Amino acid sequence: MRVHVLRDSTAEATPLLLVHALPLDHRMWVDVAAHIPSARRVLAIDLPDRADPPGEPSFDAVADDLAQVLGTQPVVVAGCSMGGYLALALADRHPHLVAGLGLVDTRAEADDDQALARRAATVAQLEGSGSLDAVRAAIPGLLGATTSASRPEVTDQVRCWVDEQTPETVAWCHRAIGARPDRTETLRTFTGPVSVVVGDEDALSGVDVAQAMAATARDARLVVVPQAGHLSPVEQPALVAQALAELVQRTDA
Repeated sequence: MRVHVLRDSTAEATPLLLVHALPLDHRMWVDVAAHIPSARRVLAIDLPDRADPPGEPSFDAVADDLAQVLGTQPVVVAGCSMGGYLALALADRHPHLVAGLGLVDTRAEADDDQALARRAATVAQLEGSGSLDAVRAAIPGLLGATTSASRPEVTDQVRCWVDEQTPETVAWCHRAIGARPDRTETLRTFTGPVSVVVGDEDALSGVDVAQAMAATARDARLVVVPQAGHLSPVEQPALVAQALAELVQRTDA
């Protein structure tokens, strides 16, 4: 598994590991990393790893691979949407490696039957057409109304990132998401600090979902990001970085 270094540091502070949303890659975190205090190593990964053929579409399997890469090095892991599913899988299977948990525009529950059916239809379109048309059509729903109306450059950037993915990779991610279990109990029993971050215009996993997760965790803080949708790290990177910087400070303390 390849780990991208978004910001390097010789400081001994616990590294921050960032995991991207679907259908993007680690580049969605670059602007967030730029706002994290410099005395902190900031890392990111891609799902699945482009350096190797995708294996089993399972976040549990990816979490086990990531644990081997990390060795004994604990991290603060923060994931947006799909990235949150991996963050919770790592906390479930290798809790000694997760010093703090950032859950950004995501949820702890598994897909319900309707979501599974929609996901299966998307996978069928991706694999049947060999194109990304199915996910391109979903881009407007990922962004908040404010971003869509007033910041066309953000929409253009997201479209460019999506166009650089492959149907096979995106289908793999959908299959992994559909196969994930409910991680509510993992969140409930996690003993480290948690930050739940959500865009106030997130139409996919909104403020109510974030409030429920924050209420479930033992030591959680809720941050609602203004004028942001489901991709708050892309839409408001400075504000999301502020929330994650506060999380790592709590972890250090």
